[in-house]
Amino acid sequence: MLQQTQVGVVIPYFERFMARFPTVAELAAADEDEVLHLWTGLGYYSRARNLLTAARAVDAAGRFPESVDELMELPGVGRSTAGAISSIAFGHPAPILDGNVKRVLARYTGLEGWPGTSANQHALWESAAANTPPTRCADYTQAMMDLGATLCTRTRPACAMCPLHDDCAARRTGSTERIPAPKPKRERPTRETHMLMLETPDRAVLLQKRPRRGIWGGLWSFPECGLETIEATLDLLAGNHHRVDPVELEPVRHGFTHYRLLIRPLHVKLLTNPGTVSESATMGWFPLDAPIEVGLARPVTRLLDRLRTAT
Repeated sequence: MLQQTQVGVVIPYFERFMARFPTVAELAAADEDEVLHLWTGLGYYSRARNLLTAARAVDAAGRFPESVDELMELPGVGRSTAGAISSIAFGHPAPILDGNVKRVLARYTGLEGWPGTSANQHALWESAAANTPPTRCADYTQAMMDLGATLCTRTRPACAMCPLHDDCAARRTGSTERIPAPKPKRERPTRETHMLMLETPDRAVLLQKRPRRGIWGGLWSFPECGLETIEATLDLLAGNHHRVDPVELEPVRHGFTHYRLLIRPLHVKLLTNPGTVSESATMGWFPLDAPIEVGLARPVTRLLDRLRTAT
């Protein structure tokens, strides 16, 4: 869940995105590169791709799905999101279990341990379903999310103001600061990669579109390689006689959920404008001093800014 300070940062990105695609039909007709470009800064780029695919599915069907089962057929829509849409948009009695509701129900039932375990997830879904009323579903769903966001907060919950005060197991046992238990910490490994930042005399840089699967799927990035293949990759991209020796720049660190990535950028100035790499759907030269209006991973935008400001 986004923290309050993060919400203030991402709102302009959402506003820009929604201003460009105010309807499902307009989003469905959009080019993926434009969608990813406008999503730049929001992270989790698979969500942008799923949003585009879902918009195209809805537009092709001519109607927005209403039931939880139908909604879950859309890419990127899980059970909780489907329940929220079904209940709030269509008034169906569908339980949800987002982070806020999970915290409320864990405290209300006195659930011990991390809520993310299979057993605890099952128990919370049962509690969510049991407490979802058959009427005024939209009001109840919104109220539960708001309760967790405003009163039943992660730290220092406002128990005295909570409408569930009398029946809350965690409040009765003085366990509100302990429940729900945090996710067990696990050391994230570090992986390394080299990014080849080829720059032509007229200040164009070579970017490559990444495969749809994997990190930064569908985004444009500098070509990558391992330490042992740097020379071979450079020879393939620019040829043997049109470049100077690579200059290693300050590393860039980027964190993912399951690992940390250490990027070692290699700046390679070409002596002539190369003809060995042709423009294609997955690789091309982009003017460094003009806006690059394709989807870019955050570390790539940082590296581009370095090149722009370098003397």
